[in-house]
Amino acid sequence: MLDVIMNDILGTPSILVGLFALIGLLLQKKSSADIVSGTLKTVMGFVIIGAGASVLTGSLNIFSKMFDHAFNVQGVIPNNEAIVAAAQSEFGTATALIMVFGMIVNILLARFTPLKYIFLTGHHTLFMACLIAVALSVGGLDGPAQIIIGSVLLGLCMVIFPAMLQPYVRQITGSDDFAIGHFGTIGYFVSATIGKWVGNKEKTTEQIKVPQSLGFLRDTSVAVSLTMTIFFIAVALFAGQSYIETELSGGSNFIVFSFIQAITFAAGVYIILAGVRMLIAEIVPAFKGIADKLAPNTKPALDCPTVFPFAPNAVIIGFLFSFLAGLLSMFILPVIGLKVIVPGLVPHFFTGAAAGVFGNITGGRRGAMAGAFANGIIISFLPAVLLVLLGDIGFEGTTFGDSDFGIVGILILSIMKLFGLA
Repeated sequence: MLDVIMNDILGTPSILVGLFALIGLLLQKKSSADIVSGTLKTVMGFVIIGAGASVLTGSLNIFSKMFDHAFNVQGVIPNNEAIVAAAQSEFGTATALIMVFGMIVNILLARFTPLKYIFLTGHHTLFMACLIAVALSVGGLDGPAQIIIGSVLLGLCMVIFPAMLQPYVRQITGSDDFAIGHFGTIGYFVSATIGKWVGNKEKTTEQIKVPQSLGFLRDTSVAVSLTMTIFFIAVALFAGQSYIETELSGGSNFIVFSFIQAITFAAGVYIILAGVRMLIAEIVPAFKGIADKLAPNTKPALDCPTVFPFAPNAVIIGFLFSFLAGLLSMFILPVIGLKVIVPGLVPHFFTGAAAGVFGNITGGRRGAMAGAFANGIIISFLPAVLLVLLGDIGFEGTTFGDSDFGIVGILILSIMKLFGLA
């Protein structure tokens, strides 16, 4: 039963958010037609986002293989899904219990404290629960103490991180309807802060003037397609025709294959944005029922792509500059004695894009560039430091990726070392 609750219900973001929408609509005593429609559209919005992410991830995985072969890069690739999967044999029960009770702590904190946020990004809740379970175990805690402390820590993370970003979310969206519930918060917060220092928020990425002959670039889908086509074909030329046609394309011409993968990436972005629009249109009204009845004045904390439609140009700029920082960090890390962190395109796209949006709202174009670059540095160095503190726990070739996992893990282990536990 515990496995069903964690993996099939709480561990499935679309069902988790759908349940919250259902409860909210029931509490508002909506008609049966509105309840069915609102619940299904909420689930559908998340499924569409997931489908878009799968399309995009498949394309990026091809790019990563081409990139690794072209430049012979060896190192640790941060991937939350991979390390959580690897950790389940040893830490699965602790992860499940911390996740379930952490969500209960989240609701209690939202009900009885000024931190009025309900964290609805189910997969990130699972990832953070796993990180906390592993860190506390490495620190010497297990049994009930591990579950109790871990649940409280997770619940705190689920309200504190959305609260940190909310002033900027209000600026981005022009409303206070929802928050960002994604554990890349530190990177986004740093990006917005740097944007204030280096940029001018009046000169936003969305005001970039395109010559009339290049007017088609105003279409986000076209701009993304062209940008990624250049990236894919350039790397394909370095990787070589023989490798791509033998190992990746199944014999198709390597240039044509690369072009199709670039367009596939753009299609994934388009699908994600469509899902986000549907999700926001349904979850905000439905959530009002929960806010009014169970936890008054709370806000739903949603995944980071929810801010993408508000600054599409910043999304692309943020991704490019975050990835650039990841490439530079890859050469700096071994010089200072840390393991090489190979920049993964998926974390750099999602967190870099969001960082670009946050940097843009405070510092315009320069803010988006500098803020996203800072995010790229953060998600390169924090995983490397976390690896040192975690020690040898049996996970090879991967680690936790996004910024908040690094911060929380490092804080837990540093505090426990301070008290002689770890």
